Amino acid sequence: MRAVRRPEVRLPRLEPFGSGELESEGDYDGVEFRELDLTAQEGRGARFMDCGLYGVALDETRLGRARFIDSVLDGVRGVGTDLAEATLRDVEVIDARLGGVQLHASSLERVLVRGGKIDYLNLRRARLKDVVFEGCVLVEPDFGGARLERVEFRDCVLRRADFSAATMADVDLRTVAELDVARGLDRLAGSVISPSQLLELAPAFAAQIGVRVESPGA
Repeated sequence: MRAVRRPEVRLPRLEPFGSGELESEGDYDGVEFRELDLTAQEGRGARFMDCGLYGVALDETRLGRARFIDSVLDGVRGVGTDLAEATLRDVEVIDARLGGVQLHASSLERVLVRGGKIDYLNLRRARLKDVVFEGCVLVEPDFGGARLERVEFRDCVLRRADFSAATMADVDLRTVAELDVARGLDRLAGSVISPSQLLELAPAFAAQIGVRVESPGA
């Protein structure tokens, strides 16, 4: 297993975001967004460099193809946030409470997702490289067709995960507290699991290859 390279975000002195709304293709450098309601705002294609988003509401916020670089998202919350085809590089996402967030066809590199809960995370056809999910709860995450390289799931919960058509290289699942794979069990090649996880998944693995497990005389 090659070690995951974690982000090392050191934000400069930030300037508060003024009044007004996000702008499509907007350029935000060294800006602090604190306790703001950005519900349903349009920031498609915007660039966030050295930014901090703290306690921000992102319900239905449109951030498709946005770029987040060397930034921190702490305590963000929302349902239906659109981040399709976005780029996250050297980003920390801390204690997020999100539902139905769209990150399909996105690119995540050196990203830490720590704490919080994300329901119905859509990462279909996304590219994840050097990404850590730590101490968070992911309910029905969709990694269908995604490429995962040097990804670590540490002390987190994966419920009803979908790995259909995903490809993996150096994916560490050994410390997952709850590992529940709904689809794509056959796509775990390239990952490493613990002996106890192997025992828990054994019936599913057997079913995958068509082996029936029965006691003698049954």
